[in-house]
Amino acid sequence: MWKNLLITQNKQKINFFFSPITNIRNHMQWNNKYIYPKSSRSIVDGSRHYSVNEERLPSVTTILKATESEEKRASLQAWKQRVGQKQAAIITREASSRGSSMHDYLEKFLLGKLNLDLLGDNTKERMMADQIIENGLRNKLNEIWGCEATLYYPGKYAGATDCVGVYENKETIIDFKQSNKPKKDEWIDEYYLQCSAYALAHDIVHGSKITQAVILLCTKDNMFQRFLIDGERLKDYQNKFLEKVEQFYAQRRVN
Repeated sequence: MWKNLLITQNKQKINFFFSPITNIRNHMQWNNKYIYPKSSRSIVDGSRHYSVNEERLPSVTTILKATESEEKRASLQAWKQRVGQKQAAIITREASSRGSSMHDYLEKFLLGKLNLDLLGDNTKERMMADQIIENGLRNKLNEIWGCEATLYYPGKYAGATDCVGVYENKETIIDFKQSNKPKKDEWIDEYYLQCSAYALAHDIVHGSKITQAVILLCTKDNMFQRFLIDGERLKDYQNKFLEKVEQFYAQRRVN
């Protein structure tokens, strides 16, 4: 059974007329109620770090990668062996490029900088972004506080959230994802840990009360899914992430 998700699929060619997206933007408002710090990124020992307020902090994804389970590492290695190292590298590179382009479209949309008059832009990434806009943001994202906003937990970690604001009338961290295939709830622990880390950092620094995290995902075949985590489950994942933070620093002290 699929849990906590909404799936839609549009097999027809999509043309991007500006009227529907304009209607979406009319329901969203920017509210610069929080000042997000500037940051710079660097690679330390092969891992991404953020320089924020004179601190150099490991990224959320760096911590998750360093503390992933042996089972997950074995699964990834088995996949590489199954498809071949060369093909695995190609698939990973294509997915990364596709995700970056999709995120770029979505960021420009949130900032009001997307060229809505550009008709016939039917690139795969644009179509994926449109699925997220139409099915995940329309009449749901009430207020935007920031996009690609730097968040950090002093002395522990940092990262950049895709979007933070008010979603369905609740203070929310929003994350955009792309995938080769549809996901199930039990497969995306890492997504939940990432969003929970951002929510916790936002609350700690800004005194907010983030009550939920929403993951809006579209596959390369244009299938949309929405996953939501809130309440005690969100708190549980925040505690799990803090345990990973402690594990990360313990491993670094040993090394």
